[in-house]
Order: sequence, then structure tokens, then C-alpha cells
Amino acid sequence: MNIVNVGYSSTNYYVLGQGRGRLLVDIGWPGTLHRMLAELKRKGIDPHDIGYMLATHYHPDHAGLAEDLKAHGPRLIVLESQRTAIDLLKSYVKPRDTFTAITLKHTHQLTFAASAAFLHSIGIAGEIISTPGHSPDSVTLVLANGVAFTGDLPPVQMVDPDASPEVAQSWAAIRAAGATTIYPAHGPVWQLLAN
Repeated sequence: MNIVNVGYSSTNYYVLGQGRGRLLVDIGWPGTLHRMLAELKRKGIDPHDIGYMLATHYHPDHAGLAEDLKAHGPRLIVLESQRTAIDLLKSYVKPRDTFTAITLKHTHQLTFAASAAFLHSIGIAGEIISTPGHSPDSVTLVLANGVAFTGDLPPVQMVDPDASPEVAQSWAAIRAAGATTIYPAHGPVWQLLAN
């Protein structure tokens, strides 16, 4: 699987796949469409080749450009646990952020149970799982090759299972899905060691 980091402003955004129908994992800060388009161009990716976008959670640095990027063709994947978070995102942004409110137009609403079949239909072997802890709507994309995109889920090494049982359960689910290599939203790629 071809993975290209098109991140900026201390946040990683990943484009998966090749040619038309690529998937963008995490979507950019509000008001920074020019930066996202510049990064895509710099990495040789036409935004019209991105078929779908997935926000690991609905905070400004992960979903702030969703509606703006829809104008370039990609559809927004919305998991069953994320619908209410879309409306909450409006409360996190400030007027200076030039945030365009996300609508459900040009979205692909998806259940976790159907995620593997949907991803397969766009050429990606993997599944999307619910991984609350950073936020209730957090999700992780786990590819069949062991790569996982975890968004802002606190690193497993920093988790006290007694203090953060929800986060510990999310990491257990990520391990159970076969993840070995973690692509976080902030910081470098790292290896998930066996328990």
C-alpha cells in the first residue's frame, strides 16, 4: 500500500493508494485549503484523484477542511459513531478559523461492520474500528498489512490501564485487529510491540 504523508502544521495527513480513488486519512485545519492543495501538489497528488476522506475524529486539525475538500471531488466517510461529533466540531472552532460547516451531502455513511467490505471495494484491504479515548468518536483504520492510523489516541506506552481503561481497551482492539506499525496524527511512525 502506497502511503504519502501530506501533513503540515505539526499534523500528519496520509494519502493511501495510487491513481484515482485514493483515501485521505485526516483532513486538515480549517482555513488551510491552500496549504493542503500545495502539499498534495508537492507530493504529485491531484486532489481529484482522492475518492474518499476519513477523519479519525472530528476536531479542527483532523476534519476542519472536510467540506472545503468536497468541492474537489472526495466524499467524506462518516462512521456510525461520528455523526453527532460533526455538529460538535462547530463548537471547537473560532470565527478566525474560517471553518466551513460540514454537511452530510457528498458523504458515505458507514457502519463499522461494513467497513472492511467498503474498503475492499475501493482497493484497500483493512477495516475501520472504534477506538474511543481521545474523543468518543475516534476511529482507527487498520490495514491488512498491519499498518494502523490512530489519529490522536494516546500512545500505548503512555497509557495507565487503571486511569484510562477506555484507551487501554482501544489499544487492545487495535492489537486484536493485527496492527504492528502505527501512523499517528502527530509525530513519527512507530512499531507496536507485542504485549
